[in-house]
Amino acid sequence: MYSDDKPTAANTPANTDTGRSIPVYERILELFEAEGVKAVFGIPDPNFVHLFVAAEQRGWKVVTPHHELAAGMMAEAYARMNGTPALCISTLGPGVALASGSMMNALVENSPVIYLGGQRARITERRVRRGRIQFIQQEALFKNSVKFSASIEYADQTDEIIRHALRVCQSGTPGPVYIEYPSHVILQELNVPPALPPKAYRLVEPGADSDQIAEAAELIKAADCPILLVGHAVQCTRAGAKVKELAELMGCPVLQTSGGTAFIEGIEERTFPYLFAEVGDEIVARSDVVVAIGTEIGEPVHYGRGFLWAEGNTDRKWINIELDPEAIGQNRPIDVPLVGDLRTVVPQLYAALKNSPRSEHPDLQRWIAEDKKRLADLRNEDFSTDSGRVHTGKWVIETTGAMPKNAIHVRDGGCTVIFTWTYLQAKPHDVIWNQNFGCLGTGLPYAVGASIADGGKRPVLFTTSDSSFLYHIGELEVVERFNLPMVIVVAVDNAWGLEVGVYKRTFGHGKSTEPGVHWSKNVRFDQMAESFGLQGMFVENGDDIGKAVTEAFASGKPTVIHVPIDPVVNHGGNENLNTPNYDRFRTWYAEGQQ
Repeated sequence: MYSDDKPTAANTPANTDTGRSIPVYERILELFEAEGVKAVFGIPDPNFVHLFVAAEQRGWKVVTPHHELAAGMMAEAYARMNGTPALCISTLGPGVALASGSMMNALVENSPVIYLGGQRARITERRVRRGRIQFIQQEALFKNSVKFSASIEYADQTDEIIRHALRVCQSGTPGPVYIEYPSHVILQELNVPPALPPKAYRLVEPGADSDQIAEAAELIKAADCPILLVGHAVQCTRAGAKVKELAELMGCPVLQTSGGTAFIEGIEERTFPYLFAEVGDEIVARSDVVVAIGTEIGEPVHYGRGFLWAEGNTDRKWINIELDPEAIGQNRPIDVPLVGDLRTVVPQLYAALKNSPRSEHPDLQRWIAEDKKRLADLRNEDFSTDSGRVHTGKWVIETTGAMPKNAIHVRDGGCTVIFTWTYLQAKPHDVIWNQNFGCLGTGLPYAVGASIADGGKRPVLFTTSDSSFLYHIGELEVVERFNLPMVIVVAVDNAWGLEVGVYKRTFGHGKSTEPGVHWSKNVRFDQMAESFGLQGMFVENGDDIGKAVTEAFASGKPTVIHVPIDPVVNHGGNENLNTPNYDRFRTWYAEGQQ
C-alpha cells in the first residue's frame, strides 16, 4: 500500500466503528503494554518520533543509546529482568543493519526481543532504482536470525502481526522476532477496541500433563539423592520463589548451570556451581534423579552425559521441565518430560509432592560447610604478583565481597569471567551475562537494560575487563543521563588477555610476537568516566578495592573504578597453565566428543 492509498471500511476489516480512533504507532504501544512492557530502546528517526513521544506521554522509559547494537542488548537485559518481551527499534538501513548483531545474540541467548525496523514507503522501496538513500531490503536479511519476520503493510494488520510476534517470541524456545514498519503506515488511524489480554490470543504459561507429573513425583519419592539442575530461564521467568519451595520440599541440593548463576533467594547456601566447585562434583556423582529446570542441558553441562555425568550413578533418571517440545531428548534421553512453562510446571510438581515431603539429604549440611570453607580458603591465597599489579583473583574477591546483598551483578570479559567462576564471594539474586553466544561487549548495555527494568531501585555491580568495556563505552552517557545506581569495576591488563593465552598455548612463550592482542597502556577509564559526568576512581592496591566499591555505592553517584591487574596472571602465566579451572572450562568445547 502506497502513501496516497486510502483504506476504506470495506477493505480493512479492523476498521470497524468502535468510536475509538488511535494511530498505528500508539496502538503498537497498547499491545505491548498488555504484555507488561513499558520501555523502548533505540535511536529515533522520522519513522519513530511519533511513537517515542506517545511512549513518553504514556509513562514509558524511552532509552536512546549511542549505537543500535547496544540498544538490542539493553532490550535483552530488560527482558531477562522483567520476565516479559522487550521492544527495540531501529531506523531504516544502517540502524537495522547495526542492530542485527544483537538479533543473533538474542536468538542464541533465547531472549524474547521484538525488533521494530523502519523502512522507506513501499512506493519507494519497490521501485527498480539505483542510488536510493539509507536503503536496503531488510526483512530477508534477518530471517535466519529471528523466529518470525513480518511487515506491517496495511494499518489493519497491526494487531495480528504484533500479537503473532508476541506469541512466537514467547512460545517454545523464546527468541527474537523482526517486524518491518514502513513509513507509509506510521500516521494511519485505526478504529479498534482496547487491547486484549494475552490469554485471549496466546497460550499463557501452559502446564504439563498430569500423568507425567505423577510419574515424575514417584521417581523423586523413590530417589536416594535427587537434585535440581537450575538454568538461565528460572531467572528470566522470575520463578525463583517457586523453585525454592520445590527444593525445600525435596530436601535436595541445587546445582547451577553456567548460564544460570543467579542465586535463588532463601536457598543460597544449598546452591552450588556445576563444574567449578569440588562439592558439585560429588553431588553429580551421587545424584540418582535430576530435575532439570530452565536449562537446555547444553554443552557447558556436557549435555548431561559426559565428563562429571559419566561418573557415579550413571543410570540416574532425568526429569526435564521444558517449554519447547522439540527440545525434549535432543541432548540426552529424558525419562519423564514435563512439557510446559516452568512457572506452572514447578508448582504442579510441588503439589504432587506436598503430602510426601522429603527429609533434608543427610550430606547437605556437610556440602554447605565444605563450600563455605572453599570460599574462605580462596580469600587466604597468596595473591602477590611479580609486577606488583593486582592479581585477578584478588580483584574478584575484593570486588564481589563488597557487593551489596541486593545488587544486580553484570559480568563481561574473557579471563576476568573465568576467574569470577572460581573466586566469586557473593551470591547475587540476579546475574546478567552472555554465556551461549560468548559475545564480548554486552556488559555495559546489559547493565543499563537491567537497571532500567528494575526502575533504578537496586544497586548494580558491573565487573568487566578493559577490552570488553571499550566496545560500548559511549553508553556511559546513558548511565549518567538516567543516574543509574551503578558501580563499574574495570580490570585493566591493556590486552585481550584470553587471546594472549591462546598465543602462548599455541606457539609457546616468547615464540610469537602475539600480534593484535596488546594495546595502549595510557588508557584511563576513571578519567573517561569523569568526562561523561560520572565519578572516577583509580585503585592500585588490591586491599583497597572493596573499600572503594563500598564508598562508590555510598556516594550515590554512578562510578567507574580503574584497577590495573597483572597481565601475566590474567592470561594464565607464561605457560598458560595457571588460569583457575581453565582445563574444566575447555571441556565445554567438545568438538564432537560429547
